[in-house]
Amino acid sequence: MLGKDAEADETAAFLERFSGGRSALELGIGSGRVAVPLSERGVKVEGIDNSDSMLKLLAKRTGLIKAWNEDIADFSPEQRYDLVYCVYNTFTLLSTREEQIACLRSAAQALHEGGVFVIELRVPVLAGFVNGQKISTTLVDHDNTFINAAIHEPLKQNLISTLLWFSGTSVRRFPQRSRYVFHQELDTMAEYGGLELAERWGDWARGAFTDASNRHISVYRRTGSPKTSPHSADP
Repeated sequence: MLGKDAEADETAAFLERFSGGRSALELGIGSGRVAVPLSERGVKVEGIDNSDSMLKLLAKRTGLIKAWNEDIADFSPEQRYDLVYCVYNTFTLLSTREEQIACLRSAAQALHEGGVFVIELRVPVLAGFVNGQKISTTLVDHDNTFINAAIHEPLKQNLISTLLWFSGTSVRRFPQRSRYVFHQELDTMAEYGGLELAERWGDWARGAFTDASNRHISVYRRTGSPKTSPHSADP
């Protein structure tokens, strides 16, 4: 398994190919883990994020990337890009189907004709829930213990979780709500946003996407003709 920096470089290499070395917009740019190495490859990278603290970290890291606070579910950039991308499962933090379709539509509208949207998503893992609940331990060592408590809301495809970090005598909580998406549903939502699947891989090295894959890298091209959005099945 690659370390974070090595995987970020591999991700940047993959994305550079689809940007044509020209322009890219990252949805959920954070501190620039991928945007910075992509920028160093000569791509003009810009980004949006809804966290001012993360944007401040990015600004401290580099002054070469323009980034601003905006909701990835509904954004209107001033220009169009050759590539728009969303990595690290960020897309699932949009907790309704309507928000996810709106994000895909905004991404398509931000692309030049024939531009590419790349998204990285984990394959949903729903095993282990008992009566809609699951508690798992992710790390235990001499100084730290991480426990994740989650609730599954299947009708909304929502996972509501809290990561508990025990360190010494302190406890920190990291709550999160996400909406998981299977790749078949993603393809359908992308069509309603004006995007068409071009490629799908199991990792950034372009390994095959198989039944054993724990994530997928999906590449969509702008079609310029979004379908009419269906009514959501969410209650």
